Amino acid sequence: MIRFFLGSCAVALALGGAAALAHDYKAGALRIGHPWSRATPAGAKVGGGYLSIENTGATPDRLIAISAPVAGRAEMHEMSVSDGVMSMRPLERGVTIEPGAKLELKPGGFHIMFMDLARPLRPEERIKAVLTFEKAGPVEVEFKVEGIGARTSAPAEHAH
Repeated sequence: MIRFFLGSCAVALALGGAAALAHDYKAGALRIGHPWSRATPAGAKVGGGYLSIENTGATPDRLIAISAPVAGRAEMHEMSVSDGVMSMRPLERGVTIEPGAKLELKPGGFHIMFMDLARPLRPEERIKAVLTFEKAGPVEVEFKVEGIGARTSAPAEHAH
């Protein structure tokens, strides 16, 4: 009986811990999925931010601003490759999320640039930020910092 109870507690803690690791946010019709970033080396002044935004509503919304205490400023950027040349440009008007669409901010495409970092981003920490949408308004989120070479977020972070 005690073994069963202890085993049940271990399973409950494991499942509860996995659920606690996932971090998704909601703002009106927008669902913001798992913000994450990469660790930065000492002295680096920029870092990237990644997440998904799904619009479950009937009208478009636009991500118009980002702020984070760890950065002097944050911008939306688009990375593209043309004729073998990679370029990156700021999206000064933000980015629109159409009704029923899901926007993925990820390495190699749309992403957030944290600029003028006050300090390096360290693995496993969470950095606070505010995403501001044209209609949904400001949304406080936390970006989980992964290892310096991460291409995606840790799989455990996607547990629901």
